[in-house]
Amino acid sequence: MKKTCIYFLLFFIFFSCNTKEKKFDEHTYVEQKVSLAKREKENPKAFLKLEGDDHRNIWGKTVYKGTIKNTASIVAYKSIRVKLLYYKEGNLVANHEELFDNTIAPNDAFAFKAKYKTPRGTDSVAAFIVSANAVQ
Repeated sequence: MKKTCIYFLLFFIFFSCNTKEKKFDEHTYVEQKVSLAKREKENPKAFLKLEGDDHRNIWGKTVYKGTIKNTASIVAYKSIRVKLLYYKEGNLVANHEELFDNTIAPNDAFAFKAKYKTPRGTDSVAAFIVSANAVQ
């Protein structure tokens, strides 16, 4: 029993210490980086996240404060179009479009504010990104 245990222990030590360290492959890294950049350039809306909220100010304008976050890891974006849809009791009553020429770097964010005179009783705003251009 002791011999079996010793053989097992030696076998385990031999194979666990014999692991080779992986070398960094520069070629594979560059290929993956190019592939990721291509995906980020082709589909900017998948990497841009829009969050925000709305309220009515004392002059009767609907104010939307939002933040656009770039979750891409390589590509920056600019010329971002945001569509704002204003609803009253579930019915669309107004819509506006904003264009931001600011460049948003990877893992960065951009805050904005949009104010529009909307019909009385506007109770909600839906906002989404329509398009964006990748920066070369």
